[in-house]
Amino acid sequence: MNRYIPLILAGVLLNAAAQIVIKKGMSDIGTFEFSFENIIPVGLKVVTSPFVITGVFFYVVSLVLWLMVLSRVDVSYAYPMLSVGYIVAALAGKYLFNEPLGLVRWAGIIVICIGVYLITRSAA
Repeated sequence: MNRYIPLILAGVLLNAAAQIVIKKGMSDIGTFEFSFENIIPVGLKVVTSPFVITGVFFYVVSLVLWLMVLSRVDVSYAYPMLSVGYIVAALAGKYLFNEPLGLVRWAGIIVICIGVYLITRSAA
């Protein structure tokens, strides 16, 4: 199973990249109210945002990779590896969007890293 780690990580990193570029696109669009009047104007902004479009493309490619992963690897091995995306997203949030990353979040990231390491060591 360890030989599939690059494929797993490619899918996970593309999924995290999708989150990051969609966040950028939605930050550019700005905060909006969920209302009937906003469906068309905000919807048009969303579907024409290059960042949102790129993020959706990344999701699609990530899904294709994930289908390949699940056809080769135990789901009990592959699925926990998605937590690597939490680490990437947290770090991207801090460095790209100036989001706070306090001590408790760092501790959570360390715990996730330990968990991912243990899962990769458990492969048959």
